[in-house]
Amino acid sequence: MGLIITSECINCDVCEPACPNTAISFGSDYYMINQTLCTHCQGFYEEPQCILLCPTDCITEHVDK
Repeated sequence: MGLIITSECINCDVCEPACPNTAISFGSDYYMINQTLCTHCQGFYEEPQCILLCPTDCITEHVDK
């Protein structure tokens, strides 16, 4: 499962530079996470930095239905 950024994103620019895998980029309306690059910061940090730093808590686990 990967992380996703929801439409609650306010484009604050905090998550993109915090990602050690450059998995976060600006999409058409708000930031998005490239699922193939995201590793939940494993090997770099104990927890995903984007979730830790996000002021609106708009980053969640993506669950396939």
